[in-house]
Amino acid sequence: MQTNLASVLHQASLIGPAQEQQVVDLVRAEGTSVPSALIQLGLFSGTELARHLEHIFAVALIDVHQYDYHACCKTLNQRELILQHRVLPLQINDNTLFVGLSDPTQINALDEFRFATGKNIEPLLLETKQLESAIRRVYGSEIGENYRSSQHQRSVTDADLGDLVDLGDGELLDEATDLSQDTAPVTRYINQVLMDAVRKKASDIHFEPYEETYRVRFRCDGILHQHAMPPAHLSRRLSTRLKVMSKLNIAERRQPQDGRIKLRLTQTLAIDLRVSTLPTLWGEKVVLRILDSSSAHLDIDILGYNEQQKQAYLEALRQPQGMILMTGPTGSGKTVSLYTGLKILNTDERNISTAEDPVEINLPGINQVQINTQIGLGFAEALRSFLRQDPDVVMVGEIRDLETGSIAVKAAQTGHLVLSTLHTNSAAETITRLTNMGVKDFNLASSLSLIIAQRLARRLCHGCKEEQPLDSLVRERLEIPLTTTIYQANKMGCDDCNKGYLGRVGIYEVMPFSREIAQALMAGASTLELEELACKQGMQKLQQSGIEKLSAGVTSLEELQRVLHFS
Repeated sequence: MQTNLASVLHQASLIGPAQEQQVVDLVRAEGTSVPSALIQLGLFSGTELARHLEHIFAVALIDVHQYDYHACCKTLNQRELILQHRVLPLQINDNTLFVGLSDPTQINALDEFRFATGKNIEPLLLETKQLESAIRRVYGSEIGENYRSSQHQRSVTDADLGDLVDLGDGELLDEATDLSQDTAPVTRYINQVLMDAVRKKASDIHFEPYEETYRVRFRCDGILHQHAMPPAHLSRRLSTRLKVMSKLNIAERRQPQDGRIKLRLTQTLAIDLRVSTLPTLWGEKVVLRILDSSSAHLDIDILGYNEQQKQAYLEALRQPQGMILMTGPTGSGKTVSLYTGLKILNTDERNISTAEDPVEINLPGINQVQINTQIGLGFAEALRSFLRQDPDVVMVGEIRDLETGSIAVKAAQTGHLVLSTLHTNSAAETITRLTNMGVKDFNLASSLSLIIAQRLARRLCHGCKEEQPLDSLVRERLEIPLTTTIYQANKMGCDDCNKGYLGRVGIYEVMPFSREIAQALMAGASTLELEELACKQGMQKLQQSGIEKLSAGVTSLEELQRVLHFS
């Protein structure tokens, strides 16, 4: 642990002895760096500290954006050293490596880089926030000190993998336990990819084999990004290792399989991964969905509902019976919206049961059932069992067929509050979908309480978003006043975001099922007529809700066009 910098600042009469001791205590207590401790204690701003250090140590203060540090980090492959010492390789010129640091007293770190790379090391000074943000952009956010300290093996590169050969049929072991103890580069490489995905807050990981190439991609904020391209001939090794980790049949490569992996990040933090394999022309594609309950924000005030939509949802949740349906495509945030409602309902006075495939978020106090169709436990079977267990609230992961839909409707008619999801494009289309399944109009009219259609759009980064000039004709078509400022993403991004975006926000179409809509349904109204009636009663369509987010500077027109497909 280095505390020399505090002594240097004390000797330079920039801090007093008491302040120096405060810094030392904070570094020891939290394991933070000295520059971070100085800023955290309010002794300096980041810029002030950097200017003082530039003057004291005569080290050039630079802007990290002037360097292609991503490429430099990839070339050197010194991830563990970078994360351990918080020193960032910036550029290689001949036999000299330029590294950025925020603490010029890190002599040991420079020596380790010199030994590991065999190059002369030239230090350059970076502001602490800029350094940390740059490291986060390359390697993702930190998982924790316990994880960092446990990772003593060096990173595995594509070159390391290229020296391996593919598994032959005779090497596919009947006993997965033998392979599960494998410490080969492939094993460490997959662990490395999984940890990278968690750091980057990815929701899905795609392992994709092709004839000449192999691709690993992460889905971050709803967008797929290429992460790595290991050698194509290792396709079977990679898929076999993933299948071993998820306890699947490694000898079966002709049929799709589903499994789970529990990934322990620290002594106290673990996440689950849902694994799906699919036989393709050139091998097995494997997709992992990261199910991280700790990352789900179950707060209705931050999901993106406007006040009218929020009150409509809360009012439906207050009802003792009825059916609330969430609709939208896969990955539109339906599960988080459902669980936000369940969290509000989760009190000692209520018996809540859920049937899910899979259970994505663990909520204490709620009886959650994992669907298993292989043993005959489907949504309909689980729902029947719930109704024999004195429930107050029932959540069905998805209404997929008439049997599940009919039981859910009957439950809503007999004094239970039912929450579920469907895959439809709009709130009104949900009614048509259910009637097409075979659910009778009069049953829907007497059971439905609320339908919410939703999408997820990326949020603009508040720190670097740019004003976007908008043609008057476009403003007129979108009904945006001339006085309203519209923003777009900064394509270069900043230290805190990903190409101008940071996080996602929900766009909603909330349709309370009023008596007038029920009467129109019974009279045989079409989807369009039901939608028009709901709009007359105050429903905001998805496009209108999106334009509201655009006018508020929350998202961009380009993002709305991508998510809602309007021009």
